[in-house]
Amino acid sequence: MTDLPHRTGRIGRRSLGRLGAALGAAALATPTLLVRRAQANALDKAKAAGVLNVATELHFAPFDFSEGGKQVGFNSEAFAEIGKELGVKVTFQDLPWEAVLPGLEAGRYDMVAGPATITRARMERYRFTAPVADATVAFLKRANDASITKPEDVSGKVIGSGKATAQLAQTQAWVAKLPKPPEVREYVSFSEAYADLAAGRIVAVGNSLSNIAYTAKQRPNVFSVVMPTFGAKTYFGFIGRKDPDSAPLLDAVDAALDKMRADGRLAALQTKWLGQSFDLPARVTEAAV
Repeated sequence: MTDLPHRTGRIGRRSLGRLGAALGAAALATPTLLVRRAQANALDKAKAAGVLNVATELHFAPFDFSEGGKQVGFNSEAFAEIGKELGVKVTFQDLPWEAVLPGLEAGRYDMVAGPATITRARMERYRFTAPVADATVAFLKRANDASITKPEDVSGKVIGSGKATAQLAQTQAWVAKLPKPPEVREYVSFSEAYADLAAGRIVAVGNSLSNIAYTAKQRPNVFSVVMPTFGAKTYFGFIGRKDPDSAPLLDAVDAALDKMRADGRLAALQTKWLGQSFDLPARVTEAAV
């Protein structure tokens, strides 16, 4: 029994020695681990997971909408190409538009497809990708409404646009200058606005020319585009967070879009879904609205 304390002491010292060595190794490894974690930006995380999470609204044809229960449109095909360039799979979340940008700020997904009109106010809060389409605003009317032949003819009537959209803001700003400004109703989705237009509850819907031209083409007996467009020349872009963590991801997306523009894929998608290709600036550094 007298040997027990002595032997226990030797075992304790060996254990403490091993523990000290382990702690020392951990201390040396910890800074490296922290650096690696610090370097894991949004692009690294997407590539590590193999997935790019994108939010959108499936009521914004021809960019994003449902057909036969399946997502179709410009966005899904454009992001499929972007995903190939980045080496990731793209998954979409369908949300009401007014919830999309707050969700981006909260970090619930990597990007927003939209696309959204590039405006000065939005550029202060978010980073836009290279432009992907023209977003200049025009009116959609009923095809049999002979009382509206130009944008100014909506004066004194009731029109609509999408809630929390740049198209609504541009429509409101433009009609406010008319001799008798019309009542402007706000709709949760443009699909609802088009339904009210078809039913005669409003006389026109203010939206981007890209959107309404597609809608009129799909239902020529119901809708017609009022020309010319009105308001400032604007462009659509995809959106990401304006922070250092997101910068590498958005740089990579821009590089993918640049490649798609150079090899003709972007123009082909524009023609397929928007009816024409566009002469777009490589980047929008200063918004018109």
